[in-house]
Amino acid sequence: MRLRFHPRVAVPFRPSVERCPVKFSISYKNVEWHEPVELVAERAAAKLGKLLQHYEPDLVQLHACVERVRGREEFKFSLRLALPAATLHARETARGIAPAVRLAFAEIETQLKKHMSLLRHDHQWQRKRRVAREAVA
Repeated sequence: MRLRFHPRVAVPFRPSVERCPVKFSISYKNVEWHEPVELVAERAAAKLGKLLQHYEPDLVQLHACVERVRGREEFKFSLRLALPAATLHARETARGIAPAVRLAFAEIETQLKKHMSLLRHDHQWQRKRRVAREAVA
């Protein structure tokens, strides 16, 4: 017997501890629905967890805050990633919850990649550009 899955049914994604070695917490202000935020944020945190595999799970903390802007149909999403050597911050505002979450996690991901390249001293290993010699006429 074959099982068929309906393509439009959304299956909740729960990352395992092995895939997401991060202490993750979310706080809400003026937001009624928590489940859509948690689904998008946990998926993005699992993606971020792939970059944080070399850290001890107890040393990495990720805190998010979701706030609905009063008088507008906008949401603010702020994100703080605490590492042993640095703390990274991102804050985004968008009309929907999911775009704000995705933009903030994308910003944290770029900051984390830059921080890790500085820890690896990648800037010291890059080859210097050759200076073009001017042709003597």
